[in-house]
Amino acid sequence: MDVNWDQISTIIEKLTDRDEYQGIGLLNFNNSETDQWKQLLPDAEHVVLQLDHAAENITWESLYPEWIDEEEEFEVPNCPSLPSLQVPGKPRIDLIAVKLPCNKQGKWSRDVARLHFQLAAARLAASSKGIRPVHVLFMTDCFPIPNLFTCKDLVARQGNAWLYTPNLHRLREKIQLPVGSCELSAPLQAKEYFHSERAGREAYATILHSAHVYVCGAITAAQSIRMSGSTRDLVILVDDSIGDYHRGGLEAAGWKIYTIQRIRNPKAEPEAYNEWNYSKFRLWQLTDYDKIIFIDADLLILRNIDFLFEMPEISAIGNNATLFNSGVMVIEPSNCTFQILMDHINEIKSYNGGDQGYLNEIFTWWHRIPKHMNFLKHFWEGDEEEKKQMKTQLFGADPPILYVIHYLGNKPWLCFRDYDCNWNVDILQEF
Repeated sequence: MDVNWDQISTIIEKLTDRDEYQGIGLLNFNNSETDQWKQLLPDAEHVVLQLDHAAENITWESLYPEWIDEEEEFEVPNCPSLPSLQVPGKPRIDLIAVKLPCNKQGKWSRDVARLHFQLAAARLAASSKGIRPVHVLFMTDCFPIPNLFTCKDLVARQGNAWLYTPNLHRLREKIQLPVGSCELSAPLQAKEYFHSERAGREAYATILHSAHVYVCGAITAAQSIRMSGSTRDLVILVDDSIGDYHRGGLEAAGWKIYTIQRIRNPKAEPEAYNEWNYSKFRLWQLTDYDKIIFIDADLLILRNIDFLFEMPEISAIGNNATLFNSGVMVIEPSNCTFQILMDHINEIKSYNGGDQGYLNEIFTWWHRIPKHMNFLKHFWEGDEEEKKQMKTQLFGADPPILYVIHYLGNKPWLCFRDYDCNWNVDILQEF
């Protein structure tokens, strides 16, 4: 990309402490661009940062494999190693400037080099030992990773120039995470009944819109959360289709009700099942909370999962290919993240036409939690008999082994108490 120096100059003017800068770290700028930086900030030392390319065999699929051996039965999952940033000398760096690639003709958000540059900048910023803030400036035609450099930390934007003053404590926590979903970010046997000093700013949330068919599921989900021992707030987003009768049941179950305006999926057909599922983006407007564990209304919490509040946005189980399943996910509400989601609904195409596909295009840097924390009730056609027996044992274990069971197909509250009506339909028998 061509660097727009007018945009950078405007951004630099917003740095009130720029006259005190000792070092400017420059990553992925050519010689003439480096000279231009020296003219912009002539009194600072300009440090050209060196970053070797990742090995050719490191692909997005190797960073985000479809499956890893979570139980470590055959191998210990291990992420590929990305080269570290080389910083000549030991200068104090006050501003890290990075030119990010953005190939809009390809899968720009799943570009290993693009991720590598941003992680390198994050690690350099997090290594700062002083009390002065460190600024990070990205020049890019595409938005930076929104859950690495959050828009809460975005202090200025001018065209393709994005200026952040990251919270270094939170950034240090993030760079300790695996580089991709190639390793678990949360242990398989997690610490239950996690105590947090921020418990009042944490909540479970779900959403109901367009029809009341999932009300019984939401009531049961709330009961299961309370039976697991959690005392966190329960928040449910509903639209006008959920009437007073059903709202009364939800409130009695413990849900705090927030009424929302639905968000239409512009790529959905009228009256289609996915027409209003972008309403889930409203979760990011729950800014009374710092962390939300979103749960679909068709699942049961079998064991306490409060420990997931320790996890960053987006933490979820794997779904297929390089993607996550949004049925259980950790998010961090923010109005500016909500705006990012809204700004791109006309250009980004969801792989499945729904909110899960769209969120996977925005949050490509996600963190894998064990599948026991969102275990899909599904007997795959290709499952061997031994695997089917294992799943049957997991579903019926007492005390439970699974943390969360996620019901697919016909939902339990639409069936009989002692009979799974998925058996009544051939194509649903796998559920």
